[in-house]
Formats: sequence, structure tokens, C-alpha cells
Amino acid sequence: MSEFVFVYTTLPDRVSATTLAEALVTAKLAACVNLSALMTSVYVWEGRLEAEPEITALIKTRRDLVEQVVEAARKLHPYKVPCFLVLPIESGNADYLAWARAQMLP
Repeated sequence: MSEFVFVYTTLPDRVSATTLAEALVTAKLAACVNLSALMTSVYVWEGRLEAEPEITALIKTRRDLVEQVVEAARKLHPYKVPCFLVLPIESGNADYLAWARAQMLP
């Protein structure tokens, strides 16, 4: 298994996405969080077809911090059932990964 992962989540707006990103980086649970431009998500919620604007957050962290990341993010997440998907990062340039490692809790 790879040392680093992305934790993928979506949020309803830029303010909640930025708040979550800043909290995770400040707590040293993530090296970086990439926030996307506004997109539209289409899904069924409580029996109704929904099409809502969302921001994607890709949280760059270590695999061993995932539980802490999800716990911290859940406290700030406005959704009743937030999406947290863990995606492996298979490799990367050594200097970037060394920088990322240094940004997070030991």
C-alpha cells in the first residue's frame, strides 16, 4: 500500500470547502487540499433526483492519518452523509513527497 492518499470529498460551497481545507492543513492532518471550481453533482437523495452545485476537495495526506482526517472533516462538514473516499497515490516526485511528509504530523 502507498504511504500517501487522497481523501476525496465534496462540499456545497467555497466557504465550507475553504474552512475544511484550512482546518486540516492547520492541524497538520493534510499537506495540501485542492479545491475545484464549482461543478454540478447529480444523485438521488431521499427518493428525489437532485442536481446541485458542489466543490470537490482532494485532501493530500498519509494513509495512517486517514481516520483522523475523516473525523476532523466530519465535524466541519455540512452534509448529513458526507462522501469520504480514499484514493491511493501510487508514486510522485521525491522532493514533493518529502515536502508533503514534512507538512504533516509525524
